[in-house]
Amino acid sequence: MNILVTGAAGYIGSVVTERLLSEGYHVIALDNLQQGHRQALSSGAHFVLADLADSAVLDDTFSRYQIGAVMHFAGYSLVGESMTDPGKYFNNNLVGGLNLLNGMVKHGVKKLIFSSSASVYGTPATTPITEDALLAPINPYGETKMMFEKILKQYEEAYGLRSISLRYFNAAGATSIHGEHHAPETHLIPNVLKAALKKTRQVSVFGNQYETKDGTCVRDYVHVVDIADAHLKALSRIDCVGGGAYNLGSENGYSVLEVIKTAERVTGVRIPVAFKAPRAGDPPVLVASSKLARKELGWTPQHYQLEDIITSAWQWQSKFPEGYSS
Repeated sequence: MNILVTGAAGYIGSVVTERLLSEGYHVIALDNLQQGHRQALSSGAHFVLADLADSAVLDDTFSRYQIGAVMHFAGYSLVGESMTDPGKYFNNNLVGGLNLLNGMVKHGVKKLIFSSSASVYGTPATTPITEDALLAPINPYGETKMMFEKILKQYEEAYGLRSISLRYFNAAGATSIHGEHHAPETHLIPNVLKAALKKTRQVSVFGNQYETKDGTCVRDYVHVVDIADAHLKALSRIDCVGGGAYNLGSENGYSVLEVIKTAERVTGVRIPVAFKAPRAGDPPVLVASSKLARKELGWTPQHYQLEDIITSAWQWQSKFPEGYSS
């Protein structure tokens, strides 16, 4: 089967592409390389340099290849930036996404796996968070994910386009060849490891007076390899479960300081910390219930220990200290 992967040169898209190819799928890897890296593209994939805003290129791609399904990762994802420039996020994440959906409808492609986010929940009333919790995002990035999920439901009812939305909690870790490289880097684990490699002087911790175990934010970290596995399971089960949204998390919450201490054990390096003011749009606690994904998709995370996740990221970042620029 030919799978169109949008955002294939990005962090999660590159790992999912790697996994798809290893399972014998043919991958058409679409990316505009604004945030992705050409070096992250797997050699076995056919690369299409394009933006989702370019409907003509999308139409040509669907015409040229017999696409059996789409895995959609393309989109802006910086929470802080979305707060200061929401128009950029609504235009790219929603308008670009609609171009993709309309191309699928035009060419009769009926299956889509969507890269959603735990940010759709905002600040949850209870934890662990289940899929039926109130959707109340507190930043424009989360709003775009929630809105696109709603659009998908309408497209299924009107056009028969079946979809599964996977709500990631905090993706982390690496494979031997694909890892996390953003510019700027806003995610905790790669920034902690940059400090361990002396690429930065210290790690910024945004807020230490939350109502959590040590005052810092608590997050649920899920290995990117397990996320890739969930995409393949979603594709294989989409006709059986009929679509919907599923949380992907380890069901364990770790504070920012716990992540830093674990990284110190993994690397053997003391990591300096600088406490700063909390960031707008950051919920204190986000921890998943992944029971539904376990039950309906048959998905069970295999790399759920924080130390294992950080070790894989450390091995990749040590091998490629400048990321894909290495």
